[in-house]
Amino acid sequence: MVSLLNGKNKVLKFITNRIKSFGPAWKGLFWLFKNEGNAQFHLIATIVVVIAGFYFKVTIYEWILLCFAIGLVITAEALNTAIEKTIDLLHPQKHEKAGLVKDLAAAGVLIASITAVIIAALIFIPIVYSLF
Repeated sequence: MVSLLNGKNKVLKFITNRIKSFGPAWKGLFWLFKNEGNAQFHLIATIVVVIAGFYFKVTIYEWILLCFAIGLVITAEALNTAIEKTIDLLHPQKHEKAGLVKDLAAAGVLIASITAVIIAALIFIPIVYSLF
C-alpha cells in the first residue's frame, strides 16, 4: 500500500512540476506583447484574423492553416527578440557580426510574416471576392 501511495505522489509531483514549468513561458509571452512593438502589431493582426475567420466562417482546414501561420509568426518574433536580447547582453557595443546576427533573426520574422500574409490572402481574398 505504501509503494502505491509513493507512486501516486511521484505522479502528482510530476504533473505539478509540469504545470509550474509553464510559468516562465507565460511570463515571457506577456513580456513580449507588453514590450515589443512588432509583437504588439502581430497580436493585433492575430485578433483581426481571428475575428475575420469567425465572421466569414472559414473551414476547419482554413483554421488549421491560420493557426499554424499565427503560431509561426509569434514563435519567430519570440525567437528574434530572444536572440536580440542575448546579443545585446553579450555584445552591448555595436559590432558588424552582432548586427548581422540580429538582421538574420529579423529575416526569419519577415519570412514567417510573408508566409502568414500569403496564407491569409489565399483564404480571405476568395471569400471577400465572392461577396461582390
